[in-house]
Amino acid sequence: MELGKVIGNIWATRKYETIKGYKMLWVQPLKSDKSIKGDPIVAVDTIGAGPGEIIFYVTASEAVIPMDVKMAPVDASIVGIVDSINIEINK
Repeated sequence: MELGKVIGNIWATRKYETIKGYKMLWVQPLKSDKSIKGDPIVAVDTIGAGPGEIIFYVTASEAVIPMDVKMAPVDASIVGIVDSINIEINK
């Protein structure tokens, strides 16, 4: 699982049949300290996330698992909304 922030919505008037009914969101991948990690990606929303929320997502073939279909052309799915992040650094 990866950490990210929803930075926008993507609207599509036509979608592949198996992803109809799912929102597509623009997600900025983040490091654990919430700094930017790479380029933004498109992720299918399976939990009701929205712009500005910190989320976690899965990629690759695992991205289809949280969906209610067996197969879909999806590279990333949002699977959780983060309430807080606590990091303990041992020195």
